[in-house]
Amino acid sequence: MTRALLALAAALGTALSAPGPVLTQTLAQRIARAPDGAVHLTFAAREGVCGNGAGVISLDCANSSCGRRRMTVTSDWESDGPCACESGPVRLALQVTGGRVTRLRTYVGGSWRPGTAATDLGVAGAAEAVRFLLDLARAGDGPAAGEAVFPTTLADSVTVWPDLVRLARDAAATRRVREQAVFWLGQAAGEAAVKDLTDMVGDDSLDRDVRGHAVFALSQQPRDVGVPALIQIARTNRNPDVRKKAFFWLGQTGDPRAVALFEEVLTKP
Repeated sequence: MTRALLALAAALGTALSAPGPVLTQTLAQRIARAPDGAVHLTFAAREGVCGNGAGVISLDCANSSCGRRRMTVTSDWESDGPCACESGPVRLALQVTGGRVTRLRTYVGGSWRPGTAATDLGVAGAAEAVRFLLDLARAGDGPAAGEAVFPTTLADSVTVWPDLVRLARDAAATRRVREQAVFWLGQAAGEAAVKDLTDMVGDDSLDRDVRGHAVFALSQQPRDVGVPALIQIARTNRNPDVRKKAFFWLGQTGDPRAVALFEEVLTKP
């Protein structure tokens, strides 16, 4: 019996002294612990997003055509015709110094050049990548904070616009970050997001420039939702600068409802 108890005690002692499972590092921790220099990571792109792997990212790719595009890095590609459009992945090139991300570039499609001196973190989950980018946008105070907003809109299976609304209203975020949040909110907006944009325009506590960007974002919406929102702003907003911006963007639409408003205002006794 004594020998059995000693054997059991020895077994328990070994079990208690054995190291436990290593906790998985978050993406932010892995980036913060990377050596100074370039850090690469990729994540899945949502449907409709594609790119040429260099300077072109399309938000409405179809039949190998890049459609509406955003030039994110220097590129010689200027054609309006078909392009080499690949449906992902999203590739992020981060510049890390002292554990902080100082610059960020976004690509879609293509691959990293062989032999590039960089720490490659491989494939990250889209949701985790978006969390990291939103945290960077909220907490950052350099160029990378503003650059972090756009790629959040490219991620697969992530509904990001509620986070963009919160970011646009976050007084602690830089003006550049808030303006980027408003702009990309406008690009991703559905009816609910359009309501949030309209509410931002009417919020006197928000920075005037941020509210101006919300007016612009509304001007980019489909006319059935964007034009009525802009007309309401032009008629009722208490800030003359905001009303002026609404009139300006209504003038760019050519919509008969906008023309009727101009006629009403100009002929009012």
